[in-house]
Amino acid sequence: MPELNAIGIVAADPGRSIAFYRLLGVDFPEDGEGHIEATLPSGVRFMLDDEEVIRSFRPDWTREIGNQVALAFECASPAEVDELYARVAAAGFQAEKEPWDAFWGQRYAQLRDPDGVPVDLFAPL
Repeated sequence: MPELNAIGIVAADPGRSIAFYRLLGVDFPEDGEGHIEATLPSGVRFMLDDEEVIRSFRPDWTREIGNQVALAFECASPAEVDELYARVAAAGFQAEKEPWDAFWGQRYAQLRDPDGVPVDLFAPL
């Protein structure tokens, strides 16, 4: 059976996307042109490609509108959800929904990355 090995996002502004995900703890290398990736603690690779890279093999590629993918980052505690949400919002990134205690037993918050990808933060209550 195939195993999920990588998640890729096409970034309109890769530098801004790298800055956003670094705030969330993704350890992207300092160098990378067009394509950059980091291996997450789970072993899954997280990749960002600029639009030019995608068009190099898909010349007809265009950016879709809508939520094609969403990401969720597990935090160590409810306090970390609050702190991380505040830090990312203070850095000028889009804060979607402030932290709240969800009925399913988690502290939850929602952000958007520079390309509009929904990014959730959560921790058990």
